[in-house]
Formats: sequence, structure tokens, C-alpha cells
Amino acid sequence: MSGLPKKEECVRVVVRCRPMSRKETEDNRQKVVEMDKHRGCVILHNAGGSGEPPKTFTFDQVYDDTSQQEVLYQETAARIVDSVLEGFNGTIFAYGQTGTGKTFTMEGVNDPPELRGIIPRSFAQVFEMIAARGGENTEFLVRASYLEIYNEDVRDLLQADDQQAGAQGGSGERRLCEGSHVLRGQDGA
Repeated sequence: MSGLPKKEECVRVVVRCRPMSRKETEDNRQKVVEMDKHRGCVILHNAGGSGEPPKTFTFDQVYDDTSQQEVLYQETAARIVDSVLEGFNGTIFAYGQTGTGKTFTMEGVNDPPELRGIIPRSFAQVFEMIAARGGENTEFLVRASYLEIYNEDVRDLLQADDQQAGAQGGSGERRLCEGSHVLRGQDGA
């Protein structure tokens, strides 16, 4: 869809619009965000009907409220994970107001599998590569950070809450994808 070469190195800004919530629909709220996927534009219409022209913003890629997790992952995140597996640094950064769909896009839900987000799909891609390239004399070290910045506080969401507070004795384990792979917090790495 994007036409970008696989190895292109640049910062890309991608916008995803979530569907209206059940409450928004029940309250007869008006949809004011329009996504033009072909031009990469977000068009904001004035909800008040004041006659003001809509505002248009252009991004590298946009996804509307019908976009699927797998398509979003393959077109945006998979190439970043590929680069990381080749030894380059990569970052996927989700930003937006509370309730805009960041958690669903990044984490999704485990069941059904088609609703899994970027994070579990990324870990699956990493561990599939390890399984394919690994051998008896090959060892891999996987380190990951999942940071939340909220009200100027930074938290590593991969560490157990007791480790966040500096307490001792927590395992720091959190399963991020199906299977036997367990990631440990910084102390257990």
C-alpha cells in the first residue's frame, strides 16, 4: 500500500482512527474524522455545523476505523521488527489522548488471534526468526522495553509492579505472546 522500499530508513508517522464507541453511537454523536487512505490524509469536520471548512492533515499512512490489526502490523511494524532482527534500532511509538485506541493498537486482545496488536505480533515475529535461525551452537538474547510515559512519569510495563516500586523478590515475568516464551524484567534478564 505504501510503496516504500522495504529497507528505507526514516521516521514515519502513521495515524489510526478507532471506531466510535457504543456510548458515542448510543448518544447519536456525529463522526467528525474522515480518513483518506489513498492520499494519507485525515480530514476533521466541525461537529457544530458552523460552516467552517474541514481541516486536512497529511501523514505517511492513515488507517480508518475498519482497519484490521494484521494489515496494520504488516504495513507498518513488521519492517521495523525485520530491521531490529538485522541489528538496527527500531521504535514504535503510540501517542494520543486517553480513549483513542493506543492500547488496542499496541496490545489488542489474545483471543481471537486476529485482534492481537503490534506487541504480541512483534514478539511472535522475533521468536519465529529465532526458531528458524537457531541451532545447537546459537544463542539469542532478547531485551525489550515497553515504556509508558504518563504525567511525566516513566514506567516499564514489562516489570512487575513490585519491581517498579523497588521491592525485591518479584519474578518480573510477563507473557506477551502464546507459547513458552517468557520475558523477564531487567533484574531477571
